[in-house]
Amino acid sequence: MEEGRTPSFGEADRAARLKSIVDRLAAGTAPAEVKKEFHELIKGADAAEVAALEQSLIEAGTPVEEVQRLCEVHADVFRAGLERGERPDRMPGHPVHSYLAENREARRRSRSLAMASWRGIEAMKLASRELKPILIHYTRKENQLFPFLERSGFTGPSKVMWGKHDEIRSAFKELDAALAAQDAKGSRRLARELARKIGMMAFMEERILFPNALKRLSERDWAAVRLGEEAIGFAWIKPGATWDPAIAGSEGPYAHLQAAVAAAPADSGGAGAGPSLGPGTPIPLSVGSIPLEALDRILKALPVDISFVDAEDKLRYYSDAPERVFPRSPGVIGRDVRDCHPHKSVAIVERILASFKAKEKKEARFWIQMGERFILIDYKAIYDEEGRYLGTLETSMDATEIRKLEGQRRLLDW
Repeated sequence: MEEGRTPSFGEADRAARLKSIVDRLAAGTAPAEVKKEFHELIKGADAAEVAALEQSLIEAGTPVEEVQRLCEVHADVFRAGLERGERPDRMPGHPVHSYLAENREARRRSRSLAMASWRGIEAMKLASRELKPILIHYTRKENQLFPFLERSGFTGPSKVMWGKHDEIRSAFKELDAALAAQDAKGSRRLARELARKIGMMAFMEERILFPNALKRLSERDWAAVRLGEEAIGFAWIKPGATWDPAIAGSEGPYAHLQAAVAAAPADSGGAGAGPSLGPGTPIPLSVGSIPLEALDRILKALPVDISFVDAEDKLRYYSDAPERVFPRSPGVIGRDVRDCHPHKSVAIVERILASFKAKEKKEARFWIQMGERFILIDYKAIYDEEGRYLGTLETSMDATEIRKLEGQRRLLDW
């Protein structure tokens, strides 16, 4: 159903009957019991209708966790109709082309993992390790594709699919633990389940997510998606160059600042207010000033990663350091901070922001173990001189080596 178009009686009736099917699935009805009824309704239905259904469930108040639990069941029931739908495709270099290429490789490696489950612990270790780059594919979706879909009003994927990504991440960890414990039987079961989950995710992407994304996003949107993908990276593949993502005004590291100055009204210090921003433009601070290029590089060189969320809860900045603790890409700029986290973490984010705005707390600190790395994460409330809330500063750092320090070093020792 096209956005903004009032559905006909037939479409509305079908949507109601489809929702009835989903409600029955939620109540525990077996998929086999509703497939026949669904097949009678599927004529003319497409990926957009399936996506609209899940979106409407969320907007009507169905808990995201419930939609997440059901989405694989939905895809299984809808599979017959979706498999008759249009296959998304684009020229080499287009983000969708890259996602499809990664999915082909993921399917091959998932089959290898399933077969390795019969060959023992070492075979499964190797196959799991070779499949794990698929997590880069999911991270790129979360940071580059989802923000543009959210701006188009399509929020379901970031709320539901991100949760499915986390299920796959957890499945990798469970399999790694079983393999480390030499649990052959448990590893075999977990390996097959992981392979199944990755295959189902590829199906949902290709039959629901990408067709909807291609309808909703403009070529300029896709160009912006592509230009930010390198910050996350790719799984196994190197994007082609047939499709050209170049857009006007994107040249140079400070072009976005130049555009902002040109677009600003004269009384705001923008156009006509003085020299345009360039690498050497001094940025006045509370004490002294720093040239723009130096300030940018100083922030990148700090031993912590920085992100700033403004008073409207929008992510406005992150320090684009070469090696970040947590991945970021340009697509997240302007994104609501709630959408920058998996749904299971949103309640914690909202609690922190509410306490900062009410001045009940001014800092929140967390530390986690990521493999062998000890990660320290700080959230600090930022206020102006009158005490007005300006936003939240998030810093994260790999404190593994700092944690090991003992005694003191008084002299330089390189």
